[in-house]
Amino acid sequence: MSDATFTFRVDEDLKAEFASAAKAHDRTAAQLLRDFMRHYVEQQEAPDYDAWLMAKVEQSQASAEAGNLIPAADVEARFAARRAATRARLAKAK
Repeated sequence: MSDATFTFRVDEDLKAEFASAAKAHDRTAAQLLRDFMRHYVEQQEAPDYDAWLMAKVEQSQASAEAGNLIPAADVEARFAARRAATRARLAKAK
């Protein structure tokens, strides 16, 4: 990754307060600005994830409304069997 310089104007008092606040947390202003920029970019990507998640939730709700459900007792039995198989496999490995 190559570095680039990002130059912008800011009020001198704000710059000094920001640098002081950063120093109080053992960070440089540049480190914090890079973190803020990364966070902002990640937030822009979040709507894609949110849309994907909502589509999955809607799909699941439609499936449940159509009657495609597994009784809780069946799920518990299936995972109890998986836990038992895992425990047996771990016991053999010892």
